[in-house]
Amino acid sequence: MRKLTRIIIGGASAIAATIGLAGCTGAGGGFDASDGLQIVTTTTQLTDFAENITEGTEAEITGLLKPNGSAHHFEANAADLETIRNADVVIFNGMGLEEPWLDEVLDSSGFDGVRIDASTNIDPAEIIEGGDDHEHGEEGHGHEGETAEEESAEAHDHGEANPHIWTSPLVAATMVETVVDELAAADSERAGTYEENGAAYTGKLDELHEWIAANIDTIPEDERLLVTNHNALTYYEVEYGITFVGSVMPSWDDNAEPSAAEINLLVKNIEESGVQAVFTETQLNPATAESIANEAGVKVYSGEDALYTDALGEEGSTGATYIQATIHNTTQLLDSWGGSATEVPADLQGA
Repeated sequence: MRKLTRIIIGGASAIAATIGLAGCTGAGGGFDASDGLQIVTTTTQLTDFAENITEGTEAEITGLLKPNGSAHHFEANAADLETIRNADVVIFNGMGLEEPWLDEVLDSSGFDGVRIDASTNIDPAEIIEGGDDHEHGEEGHGHEGETAEEESAEAHDHGEANPHIWTSPLVAATMVETVVDELAAADSERAGTYEENGAAYTGKLDELHEWIAANIDTIPEDERLLVTNHNALTYYEVEYGITFVGSVMPSWDDNAEPSAAEINLLVKNIEESGVQAVFTETQLNPATAESIANEAGVKVYSGEDALYTDALGEEGSTGATYIQATIHNTTQLLDSWGGSATEVPADLQGA
């Protein structure tokens, strides 16, 4: 099982964070080191990461996107804009995920604090190229009929990279390290706490990766086939040698709508590939996926069995945290391939 490399592109991000905060006056009259940071995050995954990193620092974390929601769309209300205006730091996924709305929301709010792009140290093309050491299905890992290598070339040529970078625990660990470095640079008084918390959490992500890899290795590689509602799991697929056969929505954007011809092609690919199931996702209406699964004569995983992709679940659900959601997803995938998950390591239970 290949282990993704945490690629460091440059060391300027932490310096930029320091400069950004030094120049921040903020709506509340500037950063006060005696108080915990006021942090706004975009995705639910980043909210969870930030809560783990800042534990014990009195930081206040506000997530813009909510559980079981789409990560691609957001409309700010007056309360959101006020929260952002008073924030010291905004942490966002990057890689174009929030591109349709983030800049407009930050500008409208008057935010002038530190902006942390969690994707700064991640090169998706290198990840995909590095993972192209196993056989792919005809449909590859993205657009219909493309291999991962071709998708990688497109990312280089056109800047079209799947922004769901958090789906691989090792890439998520790189995101966490980036946030830790920039928070430590911005708030040197609490740098040691951020770094200690970050190291503990990335250790859990490494353990999560090892647990997933050991479990998925029990499934023959040619049986690791996947059909989902939309193409959100690219980096997870690459990491664990999974063949992406197709998705209901022909894109990594969950706002895309399939044509009749695309639905027919997906049914054909399911039947010919031997896929045993279609997975719905918690943020999306399962009706079309259920119809396709019924037509193809395969099982559909929906409701409580659906995957957590764009967002984590509500508190108390099986996907309330990033680690819990990833364990849930892995368990469901194994079940669809006729396998079963081993006991979750004690350190990850309830994490």
